[in-house]
Amino acid sequence: MTKIKDKFTTLESQNEKALIAYIMAGFPNEKSTIATVRGLVKGGVDVIELGFPFSDPLADGPVIQNASTISLQKGTNITKFFSLVRKIRKETDIPLVLMTYTNILYNKGYSKFIAESKRTGIDGFILPDMSIEESNKYLQAAKNKADTIFLISPNTSKKRIDKISKATSGFLYLVAVYGTTGVKTGIKSYTINAIKNVKKQTKGKIPIGVGFGVSTPEDVKKYIKAGADAVIVGSAYLKLIEKTPYSKLESKITSFTKSLKNQTRK
Repeated sequence: MTKIKDKFTTLESQNEKALIAYIMAGFPNEKSTIATVRGLVKGGVDVIELGFPFSDPLADGPVIQNASTISLQKGTNITKFFSLVRKIRKETDIPLVLMTYTNILYNKGYSKFIAESKRTGIDGFILPDMSIEESNKYLQAAKNKADTIFLISPNTSKKRIDKISKATSGFLYLVAVYGTTGVKTGIKSYTINAIKNVKKQTKGKIPIGVGFGVSTPEDVKKYIKAGADAVIVGSAYLKLIEKTPYSKLESKITSFTKSLKNQTRK
């Protein structure tokens, strides 16, 4: 059983759903990333997505694009990223997911990159631009090493959801809104319907996580009520990190995380 699957199993036994936080590694610097992770863990987050910066983040809105740009300007690269993950692993065994783009893995070789990531402490991958039709080599490289978390949207066909859910492990990532991350347009009825339909179609075989545009405890509450097994919060964390002085960062992250996590408990 993978660390991510084990986390969902434990939460189910406690009648809880998962809170997943996305942060950008190296934003605005490594020291702040470590402080943020400490705050997330103290606040009760269940899984952390660590973004690795990419020069052309097509799925990401302006908040994550800005964080990615700053991280790159500060010199974040693969070597520094893996070093950061090792430091995090000395403090917590919380499931860690690497979220980045396919070229990062492809350029180094899927097998080599995934094996090194696993040794460092990464438990799964989210590659927003990884097409299911072109994923065979990626899936083979990740098999028995790390979870492969694929994305679907409210307008993904049933046939395609079947195909994607079979390739997915850890959880299935349902994009809540049309467009990029950080888009705050309110909770849409089409998203609520999508959660219910996907849950019915997948028959509990894979947890369903909802992300993009989730920023408040009320958002978390509504998505959990609709049947989501996990709620993913990203841009709201990055905004908080950007405006909070380092001396108060850990406590602010802890407080915000607790307010979100409370809504995942029935």
